Amino acid sequence: MSKEKIDELNKRKRQISLGGGQAAIDKQHAKGKYTARERIEKLFDEGSFVELDTFVEHRSHSFGMDKKRPTGDGVVIGYGTIDGRLVYCYSQDFTVIGGSLGEMHAAKIVKAQTLAAKVGAPIIGINDSGGARIQEGVGSLKGFGDIFFANSMASGVIPQISVIMGPCAGGATYSPALTDFIFMVDKTSQMFITGPEVIKTVTGEIVSADTLGGARTHNATSGVAHFMDETEDEAIAHIKELLSYLPSNNMENAPRYDATDDLNRVSECLNELIPENPNKPYDILEIIKELSDDGQFFEVQPLFARNIVIGYIRLNGQTIGVVANQPNYLAGCLDIDASDKAARFIRTCDSFNIPLLTLVDVPGFLPGTGQEHNGIIRHGAKMLYAYSEATVPKVTIILRKAYGGAYIAMCSKHLKADLVYAWPNAEIAVMGPDGAANIIFRKEIKDSDDPVTTRAKKIEEYRAEVANPYTAAGLGYVDDILEPSITRKRLISAFDMLSDKRENRPAKKHGNMPL
Repeated sequence: MSKEKIDELNKRKRQISLGGGQAAIDKQHAKGKYTARERIEKLFDEGSFVELDTFVEHRSHSFGMDKKRPTGDGVVIGYGTIDGRLVYCYSQDFTVIGGSLGEMHAAKIVKAQTLAAKVGAPIIGINDSGGARIQEGVGSLKGFGDIFFANSMASGVIPQISVIMGPCAGGATYSPALTDFIFMVDKTSQMFITGPEVIKTVTGEIVSADTLGGARTHNATSGVAHFMDETEDEAIAHIKELLSYLPSNNMENAPRYDATDDLNRVSECLNELIPENPNKPYDILEIIKELSDDGQFFEVQPLFARNIVIGYIRLNGQTIGVVANQPNYLAGCLDIDASDKAARFIRTCDSFNIPLLTLVDVPGFLPGTGQEHNGIIRHGAKMLYAYSEATVPKVTIILRKAYGGAYIAMCSKHLKADLVYAWPNAEIAVMGPDGAANIIFRKEIKDSDDPVTTRAKKIEEYRAEVANPYTAAGLGYVDDILEPSITRKRLISAFDMLSDKRENRPAKKHGNMPL
């Protein structure tokens, strides 16, 4: 082969690597953003990324597009390794026609999605786009539809991670919404169906892009996103950490790491962490970290529905998904947002063979007309459905309160938890002792010469008779009552015992989850 041909190839590739040109790259940097290729370079192991469809161009001739035909069409796709594991990626290039999505741009993304699913590798989509390429009309819409279909087909097969590192508007938002995890960068990324100008025209509301669909909005208010980072570098490090907890596909288990923490470690502090007063709050994160290897907890959606905590720990090097009530917020009650947050996480863990640990301290579902009118029944049912559907190992610990329907919803034995443990101060009942005494002993309290003292005695009577772990243990609904200090080693033993668990569900096309 002639040297001229090789030189021509290298010249073309160098030109393509500049995207929309140095001026456009400088403008991207001025916004605190990396380019598409810079993001890939930082994300993947050095020298491992292999680009595909480098020379693809769009086929549009309308509105002057025949004179604007950038090679690569505004998106970089390919594969490489992250910490030695195969991962696919597509990264939209805002320096090329604003990263807008047309027919061939979309076809490149779909190729990456299809290949990732075929080989069983996670896919990371980096979104930085002005939206649909209007000049291509329905071709752009067709492209979005193809991407959404590929997202749906890959769901539960490979981990799909979306990274919002710029604008993501209109139909483009639905691809991230169909994936497993969404990362956003504070101040530089936005997601919304209709932008501020459209909203101002239609409704008269005046709102900034960041308030409407910025990282904080979607992490703390809407619950659309899972993670918020201050910079793109932090987001990239965060993505790598998440991948370490996940398997490559639904036929594998998550990577297991050599544990440096003693699997037989006894944590005396757990005996003291929960207050004697059942109405006094505490931070569930302290318990989660004390149970986990080296105190590490990778929390998911930390800013949304803070009355429930979800995320990943390792126990003796094995990834475990944690769902836990947070007494520090709304007393740990389940509400609409908490139910949605937990149900989605439970199904994600079940899809990817990640065992579930449920830590229970729940006084019930949150009361109020707002909750009832907005469908707490429907949303709460999602948790019941998700736990019932899950076939991964399920271990539950009742730490303190477990009342009413919320006790059932938090992976009770009745939703087929494999093992249920309780701590000695656990109260398992239809409702709390205070409310129960008011109902059961209403007449006795009313007729008493000293109603206050009588009521206090009846509350303790109910607590001793019913609201304790021994009644449930006597019925086989609690497998053992543990001294808190030995909980870690019992959990490691339990998940090790359940490692070969096999459980089937009735054959069907699919269930009808209450959405």
